[in-house]
Amino acid sequence: MLKETKVVNVSAGQGSIPEDIIESVLNQNDIVDTVSKYVHLTKQGKYMKGLCPFHSEKTPSFTVTPDRQIFYCYGCGKGGNAIKFRMEIEGLSFPEAVRTMAEESHIPLGEWQGRDSAHHQSPEVGRLLEAHELSAKLYHFLLKNTEHGKEAMDYLRSRGINDKMIDQFQIGYAPNRWDTLVQFLEKRGFDLGEMEKGGLLSARQEGSGYVDRFRDRVMFPIANRNGQVIAFAGRIMGEGQPKYLNSPESRLFNKSRTLYNLNLAKTSIRKLRQSVLFEGYGDVISAWEAGVQNGVASMGTSLTENHALMLKGICDEVIICYDGDSAGQAAAMKSLPILEQAGLHVKIAVISGGLDPDDFIRRHGSDRFVHGVIESAVSPVKFKLIYLKKNHILLEEDGRISYSREALKIIAPLASPTEREVYLRELASEVKVDYETLKQECNLMRQSMLKKQQVGDNNDNSWNNGRHKKVRVPAPNLLPAYHVAERRLLSWMLQDEEAARYVEEHLGDAFNIDDHAAIAAYLYAYYAQGKPPDTSRFISSLQDDRLEKTVSSISMMDTPGGWDHQTLDDYIREVRKMPVQQEIDRKREEMIAAERSGDFLRAAQIASEIIALERQ
Repeated sequence: MLKETKVVNVSAGQGSIPEDIIESVLNQNDIVDTVSKYVHLTKQGKYMKGLCPFHSEKTPSFTVTPDRQIFYCYGCGKGGNAIKFRMEIEGLSFPEAVRTMAEESHIPLGEWQGRDSAHHQSPEVGRLLEAHELSAKLYHFLLKNTEHGKEAMDYLRSRGINDKMIDQFQIGYAPNRWDTLVQFLEKRGFDLGEMEKGGLLSARQEGSGYVDRFRDRVMFPIANRNGQVIAFAGRIMGEGQPKYLNSPESRLFNKSRTLYNLNLAKTSIRKLRQSVLFEGYGDVISAWEAGVQNGVASMGTSLTENHALMLKGICDEVIICYDGDSAGQAAAMKSLPILEQAGLHVKIAVISGGLDPDDFIRRHGSDRFVHGVIESAVSPVKFKLIYLKKNHILLEEDGRISYSREALKIIAPLASPTEREVYLRELASEVKVDYETLKQECNLMRQSMLKKQQVGDNNDNSWNNGRHKKVRVPAPNLLPAYHVAERRLLSWMLQDEEAARYVEEHLGDAFNIDDHAAIAAYLYAYYAQGKPPDTSRFISSLQDDRLEKTVSSISMMDTPGGWDHQTLDDYIREVRKMPVQQEIDRKREEMIAAERSGDFLRAAQIASEIIALERQ
């Protein structure tokens, strides 16, 4: 044997996820429809092309193949089927993506509800999820059933949060002690170092050991979209900083990929195709009780592109409902372009008096909040004009002039003449200037803007304004003959079960590239289960990011559909030549070394072995 035989342990199953659910999800989620919600695609022959959503580029290298139901980017190398696309674009695990897409397509999940994903979890993740769930129950119990929680309970009720809301959102209390949670977790056999890494505990600043991270705070459990507790937010009841203390980022918790209350709100969001975006946990809870049950909030941080894409996956419109003060309005202005770039229709709820949503509901009631704030949300242009107007004194002539000039900069870029006219007439009434005069000035400004606007894709700003790291696409390298041969064989094997059986019989796992050997082994197992050739479904059986990308890349090859045994034999021969050639090269080096050391007898023996190999 010239090389060791590769042993690849494969299983084409999906662990706890029934295959019929995966089949149904792929059948009802066409790759073009799935991708088109996020990427503008244009038809080029048998492919669809667009700008990659995963890296910044000016020339489209993102390709969708409808007949094989896969996507692949030649720039960054990402590829896969519709499920993989949703995983990548929304930061979901495989079970989360399957469950989400099944619910959207009204596919019954039966006994499997997408929560039993232990097959896809590391043991550490499983332990952390269990610890977070137990911690949430402990904090909730301490709030409702002990003297420690009495002050916190009084505080919550003073904020208008009743027992029903406390139970609904599993609100709790962390007592003002250093070791309540430490002892609780230690008695249950959890490794405290692991719990510290998971964000539940803190290491002592002096000496060894651990202390509770949260002390004397009202506790809001933060769940992932499947309802599993992955972090906490602790609110101080009196004066002090920080007002909110969030869990640190961990194996479970990523702030930029987590929205508070999405697990409870997603059903309503999908039904209404609309989400309400709040700043705080209390706002979400109060709004829920007021009847707004499609509300979510970001995790004490600015809204991110990932948050926007998560919402884009389940709704078409987002209403921003931030605090009515200047800080809240400034935050709304920052969130606007992020949501719009994700392709969402955006409105902004305007709250008077500088109140936050929670305060507004308690002061004015649910009906006024729903009808006067949420349902009366304004367009981004209207909000920008309202926001701008506050910086000018319209009672003064200079104030009206400066406001009108800045307002025209907002109105002039609007593509719709009707929209421009509506806002210009409102502006004319506000600044007491003739409409035709404002219209003329707006048209001049618009002409100037159009002249300055660069045509085509030649400006320095990438399509997504730096949302993703720019990927420098390397010049294509010529692959060795054996590498090309292996990819050709796999391409035919993906398209034809008979080709796969022939290669299995005459080559087996003797591929030179480990990933190719693994893919071949998975294909043999896939066909052994009686499944038909289907690249998209085969990719779902892999559950390995690198192999999925490789299969997607191979599937994009322009391999002729027809094949014969002679063609396969030629490629198999090329694959088998490689280890022999490597052995010849190694022996030549040995022969040279033997000659240099004066061992001519050994050199002659090696030369004879080289000749035998070359004949082979």
